[in-house]
Amino acid sequence: MEVLYLYLPVVLLAFYVITQHFLRKLRNLPPRPFPTLPLIGHLYLLKKPFHQALAKVSYRHGPVVFLWFGSHPVLLVASPSTAEECFTKNDIAFANRPTLISGKYFGYNYTSLAWSPYGDHWRNLRRISSLEVLSSHRLQMLSHIRLEEVRTLIGRLFQVSTETPERAVGMKLALFELTFNIMTRMIFGKIYYGENVENSEEAKRFQDLIMATSRSISESQVLDFLPFMRWFGFGGTEEKLRVIHENRD
Repeated sequence: MEVLYLYLPVVLLAFYVITQHFLRKLRNLPPRPFPTLPLIGHLYLLKKPFHQALAKVSYRHGPVVFLWFGSHPVLLVASPSTAEECFTKNDIAFANRPTLISGKYFGYNYTSLAWSPYGDHWRNLRRISSLEVLSSHRLQMLSHIRLEEVRTLIGRLFQVSTETPERAVGMKLALFELTFNIMTRMIFGKIYYGENVENSEEAKRFQDLIMATSRSISESQVLDFLPFMRWFGFGGTEEKLRVIHENRD
C-alpha cells in the first residue's frame, strides 16, 4: 500500500501528460512547449524581460506556438505574415478580449470600449469614438493640446539637463505623465501631472487613483490566470477592485 501511494503522483502526472498530448492532436493545435504543467501551464517559461522570454519560446518552437498561461489559452505569433493573416483574413476569430476580473469593475461589467466583447455594442462604441474623438476634424481641433504638452515636456527636460546635467531622467515616467495630461485635457480640460497643476489636492487624489488602479489590475491578474490562488490569500482582491471602482466614479 505504501508503494502504491509513492507511485500514485507519478502515474497521475503520466496520465495527465498523455491525455494532453492526445487532446492536442485531436484539436489540431499548434505546437507547444513541453511540459505543460498542471494549474500553471507554461507560466514557468516567463522571465523578465517578458518580450525576450517569448522570443526564446518562438525561436525554439516555431513562429506559431500554443501556450497555457495558467487557465488561459494563449497563441504566440512571431511571424509577420501569420500576424497579418490573424488581423485580416481571420480578424473575427481574434476580435474578442479575455474576460479579466478588472474588466468587470473598471469596464462596467464589460460594457466599455476597452472591455466589451466583439459585437453590435462594441461596433457602436467604436463608431462613436471614431466620430467624436478620433476623427480628423476632432484631432485637428485638439492638436494645440498635444503641441503645448509636448513643448512643456521638452522645456522641463531641457531645464533638468541645464541645472543638473549629470542627473538621469526617467523617460518612462515623463512619457506616462505626458500621455495622461493630453488625455485629461481633452476630456476634462485640465492636467493632473506636473509642477503647475491648478488644484494640487485634486491632482494628488487623481494620481493616487491611477496608481491604485494599476496595482489592483496587476494583483487581479493572479486570479485571472491562477483561479486557485483564491485559497491562498487572494480572495480579497475583488473587494479591492470594487472599492477602487467606487472611488474612480
